[in-house]
Amino acid sequence: MNKLKRMQFWGKDQDDDSLIIEIMEGKKTATACKADEYHLSEGEFDDGNWQVGDIVEVYDLREKLRCKIEITEVYKTPFGNFPDKLWKEENCCSAEHFRDAHRSCWPEYDLRDDFEMMATHFKLIDN
Repeated sequence: MNKLKRMQFWGKDQDDDSLIIEIMEGKKTATACKADEYHLSEGEFDDGNWQVGDIVEVYDLREKLRCKIEITEVYKTPFGNFPDKLWKEENCCSAEHFRDAHRSCWPEYDLRDDFEMMATHFKLIDN
């Protein structure tokens, strides 16, 4: 049996499970990261480089398995001109809300309009 890929969702701190709860409630079905870091692993519980069709175990920051998702779409998109489906499936109120949220959680990046993100869409398959 092949080992499933893993993913973690970062909140405000180690105890913030709000993004995982949104996934488990079916509200959040997409995420974004810096495009040139997409292929990188962020540790034992976050493999990176997810591909369409991958079944992925979602872990909280306490390393507890919370649910499984299936990757349905992956694409590169600029910060200044991403499709509406990205902000909607990220469970944001608007494109500007998406931009504000990512400016807040990615303060180390210069989020100009041409900043390249990798969007990953998924569906919940087990929680």
